[in-house]
Amino acid sequence: MIGLAFRSLRKRAGAFVASFLSMFLGATILMAFASMLDTANGDNVTGTAKSTLTTMASVVGGWGLLLVVFAVTSTLTLSVRQRAAEMALLKSIGATPAQLGRMIVGEAAGLAVVAALLAIAPAVLAGRALLGLLHDTHQVPGEVSYSFGPIAVAMGLGITFVSATLAALLTARRATRVRVTESLMAASTGTAKPSRKRLVFAGLFLLLALDEAIVTCTLMRDKGSDAMATSGQADILAAIGLALLSPLIMRRVTGLLAGPLRMLGATGDLAVTNMRRRTGAMAAAVTPIILFTATAVGTLFLQATENAATRAAGVAKTADQKGIETLNLVVIGMVVLFTAIMLVNTLVAATAHRRREFGQTRLAGATPRQVLGTVALESVILTVTGVACGTVAAVFTIVPFGIARKDSPTPDGSVWTYLAVVALAAVLTGATAYGATRRALRTPAVNAVMP
Repeated sequence: MIGLAFRSLRKRAGAFVASFLSMFLGATILMAFASMLDTANGDNVTGTAKSTLTTMASVVGGWGLLLVVFAVTSTLTLSVRQRAAEMALLKSIGATPAQLGRMIVGEAAGLAVVAALLAIAPAVLAGRALLGLLHDTHQVPGEVSYSFGPIAVAMGLGITFVSATLAALLTARRATRVRVTESLMAASTGTAKPSRKRLVFAGLFLLLALDEAIVTCTLMRDKGSDAMATSGQADILAAIGLALLSPLIMRRVTGLLAGPLRMLGATGDLAVTNMRRRTGAMAAAVTPIILFTATAVGTLFLQATENAATRAAGVAKTADQKGIETLNLVVIGMVVLFTAIMLVNTLVAATAHRRREFGQTRLAGATPRQVLGTVALESVILTVTGVACGTVAAVFTIVPFGIARKDSPTPDGSVWTYLAVVALAAVLTGATAYGATRRALRTPAVNAVMP
């Protein structure tokens, strides 16, 4: 089955692009921040500079690791779900669950090694840029030189490989435990229900987010900017929890909007039918929107509240406060870039897989314009749902921090900041879905339905 895994990678490279890019970008982020530890261990790096470099590597790199593992798991799950018919065929000719599991893990492991090795060069460039940012903000002396060494390479290769392998094991376990008839049904309908473990983990992440919010409101009250240490991570925990619940959320949203959408005619009816059949794919697509909105809104408004509190106190920003602000901006940049690419990857992979579906719809009488209209409606629903869930997750950060920092649950910051985040999420979702659908529609309908 390992040989089959590598042949599958060669023959079906396009199907693994989303997973590969998630691993590649994840390894780049991990190694870039891990190189701060190599730099901190350099000659004549002591005191505040060493502490700043270590904090940058551990805090941002740690959250980057969590996002990378989650992204890799999501893309691998989508890839395996799209191959449900292939898995069912292998089972029907005698493949055992253990053999299928080895094939899935072998594919992921091979991708992880290649992605991590190719990520070394961009990680060096990203690490240099990060140190340059620290030099420009005077948090690290200019004489501290950049170092990319064994810590960065070991963490990049090791964590990418381990996270991809663990994600593949989790994905393979569910895929291989389903019977042949259930696999065929999942391939044709795409309505597999979330597992009990997924629901348990969703509840765990939401409880952790609630715990961080409560700690911020109580124990961290009147602690100044130190409250960022607990409130800053609550939005990511809540976003992951809601993302894990996304299949249930999308099913509920589809049920609520079915009536109004059908009033739009054939396009709306197609959208409802497709969303009901593709709950899993819709859930995978809404996940990066939730992560992007939650982290961007939460961090931007948290920093705005901190800046307002500092101005109200009439004191100048200290070096530590400037360092925290830079750290927050780096977090935003990292999350925006990573989730944007994750969103594009997921939508492109999901839409490309629908070429046969689009062909069948056109042969049944739908025009290309109606197909594009259907995808546009789906994109609007994805954006609204993802932004709403992401905003709820951001509340776990900005409201407790406002209470702790200035005794008010109302965050500081401009409404235009929020609208800019929403607009970016909408543009990324709409433009990617439209472009991928137009490309899929270039294939003649008859050719698209052929195996």
